[in-house]
Amino acid sequence: MKGEVFGLADCNNFFVSCERVFRPDLRGRPVVVLSNNDGCVIARSNESKAIGIDMGAPFFKVRDLIARHGVEVFSSNYALYGDMSRRVMSLLAGFTPHLDIYSVDEAVLDLTGMGDADALRALGRDIVRTVGRGIGIPLSLGVAGTKTLAKMASKYAKHYPGYGGVCLIDTDEKREKALKAFAVGDVWGIGRRMRQRLEYNGVRTAWDFVCRSEGWVRREFSVVGVRTWRELQGESCITLDELPYKKSICVSRSFPGRGLSELPQLEEAVAYFATECARKLRGQGTCCGQLTVYAYTSRFRTDVPGDIIQQQVRMLVPTQDTAEIVHAALTGLRRHFHDAGYEYKKAGVIVWDLLPADAVQMNLFDRTDRGKQRSLLKAVDKINGKNGRNTVKVAALGTGREFLAGRKYASPRYTTCLDEVPVLKV
Repeated sequence: MKGEVFGLADCNNFFVSCERVFRPDLRGRPVVVLSNNDGCVIARSNESKAIGIDMGAPFFKVRDLIARHGVEVFSSNYALYGDMSRRVMSLLAGFTPHLDIYSVDEAVLDLTGMGDADALRALGRDIVRTVGRGIGIPLSLGVAGTKTLAKMASKYAKHYPGYGGVCLIDTDEKREKALKAFAVGDVWGIGRRMRQRLEYNGVRTAWDFVCRSEGWVRREFSVVGVRTWRELQGESCITLDELPYKKSICVSRSFPGRGLSELPQLEEAVAYFATECARKLRGQGTCCGQLTVYAYTSRFRTDVPGDIIQQQVRMLVPTQDTAEIVHAALTGLRRHFHDAGYEYKKAGVIVWDLLPADAVQMNLFDRTDRGKQRSLLKAVDKINGKNGRNTVKVAALGTGREFLAGRKYASPRYTTCLDEVPVLKV
């Protein structure tokens, strides 16, 4: 292939695949992974999808379906998933001079100058085979001249076994065929609102989209939409930094048992959620201009009084600083907390109004030394990256973490905890 060539590596059903590495007896059987505190389904095997378990379904609503089909259930084990991700990425890095990690289960490989279509297909199968044998994680690889087309190709590789895990879009004929069969809402970079506007204008497939004029796309969706349109035309014009970042970040939990009724417990939980939001903001290089903190009692209990807390807080200056975000979230919580014995079953923090960290508008009345703040955040992240998450943390996080207790189906941390390393009996 001439010009730039990209490979998009995507781990199949990643959380489920991580569990199956250490439980090979689960291959071919339905498996689901639950969110923190076992609230809802966040990952499914293909077998679980086939029996009708939807992504995000509340666990209690599919409990009967799970029991009827003998579905294996796991609580989320992020220590295991994070370590398995690092192992996969280290293998992928050996195949390219430049690897960009996009998420825990996706990465973009620069394959420019590595041969014609046959050579790239052989290389791709070698990559899929190496990760499968070395880590045990099934991988799909899409190869194309742009990152957006490579992402599309990876989805074809995942859903059609005949590709052998590798799909190339290397000719205009293949590109046209792929675009005509691909829903426009599934295109990388086209969000929900953009999809709704496109469908309103009769654009249903990716091919319908590229058939529109560049002027129409620019008028309707500005330069961001034009870049996606050009990528689908085969013109590489998006760097990894320009790929769509999340427009909002939410961290929330359902609490086990009867819930939380004391303010100190709820504050600790909210501080934890806010800390995670701040960490994710720094991970994607954005700052938040506003946040929402909320908590509510069970919607299914009628025998006890109910209450809802929902408070929006605007930041003086858009920020990704943990201390600022925690302070804002706790301020909003305390403002509306009622000491009346309510049992809150769920709480969360949403950061939104996001913008790139290098495009923040300062405030004349801001007294914070933003330069020192950035240096401090960088140092804390480095310490926590080396010694474990929240080794250095804000005091509001406390030490209890009772709100994280509901992990009934947790698997061992096979690769990161010596006490839980698999034991082989000969």
